[in-house]
Amino acid sequence: MPARVSESIVLRTYPLREADLIVSFFTRDQGKLRGVAKRARRLKSDFGSGLERLSHVRMYYFQRENRELADLDSCELIHSQFDLAGNFASGVALDYLAEVSEQLLPPAEPGERFFRLLLAVLEYLRERGEPGVWPAVTYFSLWSVRLSGFLPDLKVSAEEKMIAAEMLRTPLGQLSARSWDRSTAQGLRRFLVRQIEEHIERKLQTPAYVESL
Repeated sequence: MPARVSESIVLRTYPLREADLIVSFFTRDQGKLRGVAKRARRLKSDFGSGLERLSHVRMYYFQRENRELADLDSCELIHSQFDLAGNFASGVALDYLAEVSEQLLPPAEPGERFFRLLLAVLEYLRERGEPGVWPAVTYFSLWSVRLSGFLPDLKVSAEEKMIAAEMLRTPLGQLSARSWDRSTAQGLRRFLVRQIEEHIERKLQTPAYVESL
């Protein structure tokens, strides 16, 4: 039962028994895994605030053969999204990133480019805050579909095709200056959400909250 240490992004947690949590976490080297964090819900825990959604951490865990859930030992916080979560619009964006990642990422399949995508979008949101929500969500939606391998021809307006083309060739932080609001690339985001929902064969909960901002 070898101990592992993986740079990870926490996607979601679920209560288990009185004090434990089941944690879905995306590792840079092993892909998406699930594990049990014992006593993580107690005030004094080895996990501290490291299991908040989309926390960037170093996760220490034991992976048993032929067992679905790893045993989580502790985590070391690299970047918290606590300040982002305190802003309503940024917090909704975090919920969207977490839900899409949880649904799209296959278990135990390394996805270095998706990992770097999440880190880049989170860094952008920390730097830009609420004004960066719309370009961040749009960029993430487009690239998550592309990296998952099912990006079709875009049936959107000519302006939205131009935005998408730039996003596919330009890092998020280097996009052309543009006045972003909810209406900017809204048709593109809706198109991409439909593609995701068709692919996972279920309806996402968070896009409606994003588009109501």
